[in-house]
Amino acid sequence: MKTNYRIGSMCTALVSLAMIAMVTTIISCSLADHPLPASVKPKGPKPAWAPNIHDEMWAVVEKLLSYGDKPIPKSTPQEARMNHTVKDAVNDLIGEFNVPFQIPMVDTMGVEIPVVGGNIHARVYTPKTGTAPFPVIVYYHGGGWVIASIDVYDASARALAEKVGAMVVSVEYRKGPEFKFPTAHNDAFQAYEWVLNHAASMHGDPMRMGVAGESAGGNLAVNVSIKARDNGIMMPKHQLLVYPVAGSDTTTESYKKYHDAKPLDKPSIDWFLMHYLTNVSVESKDKRIDLVNANLINLPSTTIINAEIDPLETEGSILADRLNAAGVKATRKMYPGTTHEFFGTAIIVPEAKEAQDFAAEQFKEAFKK
Repeated sequence: MKTNYRIGSMCTALVSLAMIAMVTTIISCSLADHPLPASVKPKGPKPAWAPNIHDEMWAVVEKLLSYGDKPIPKSTPQEARMNHTVKDAVNDLIGEFNVPFQIPMVDTMGVEIPVVGGNIHARVYTPKTGTAPFPVIVYYHGGGWVIASIDVYDASARALAEKVGAMVVSVEYRKGPEFKFPTAHNDAFQAYEWVLNHAASMHGDPMRMGVAGESAGGNLAVNVSIKARDNGIMMPKHQLLVYPVAGSDTTTESYKKYHDAKPLDKPSIDWFLMHYLTNVSVESKDKRIDLVNANLINLPSTTIINAEIDPLETEGSILADRLNAAGVKATRKMYPGTTHEFFGTAIIVPEAKEAQDFAAEQFKEAFKK
């Protein structure tokens, strides 16, 4: 019997060694078949409108421009919505440069949110790890209140869920010109209220709520905080504003310097306003659009992230100053060499990863209080 046990142990050991060798061979073959990615580099020289753009950022924008889409200012809203996006450019570069696949660390599900005049869709991102209830971030995508979607901005919402360890609800608010101002703003607030009331049933903690948004979505996030304050509803603990639309002055330093920047230039901003607002000259001065002149007292702590090569950079700086002057703790970081839309490009652009990590730490700190 003892001899049999020894023989069994030897067999087990031999099998184990064989399996280790086999796994090692598989890993070696896998690495040989899929070499480490080359550094992502652009093909052509840097553009005249941004000689200071960083290589990885220019590779993304260069790829976007290579699709040859009709410029937004010359398009109808329907045509503009069919254009390629920064997400498409990033996905193509991932394939071209053999960038490693990233394992999803969140689960997703769709929900329908009732609003005045109908329902809007939202996507809920829940961490695969951690312990519920999770803090909650209501996220608003960019697109000038006219184009784009939660799909286009999936990378940003997903990154916040993973890095913060939060449940993120990305809202598909209605857009112009089909739904004029202030429809998107109203949808944003009603979605926040709905999430506040339903967070617990989705494994979220309604006592730890935050808001976040990019570009036009950053504008919506601030408006949600303002409306919550004014209506006696629990305000977010923190707001993340990524290159937010915050002013009506199109003669600022960054508007002048980066008038022709890509992917966002001044003519495109004018086009967005024309299609979302009914009367641009009047409504662009509305405090919901012109946030730098709004009442900012008693708003939650704020993180503002700006790209250097962006017409909106100056108004992000002004908004931070106005928030601090109003007694709000506002922290702002501007990332050199980056353009509008960089935040969701972390798999390619190093500064985007830095910005996401910084934003996540800001949320984590706010949710402790």
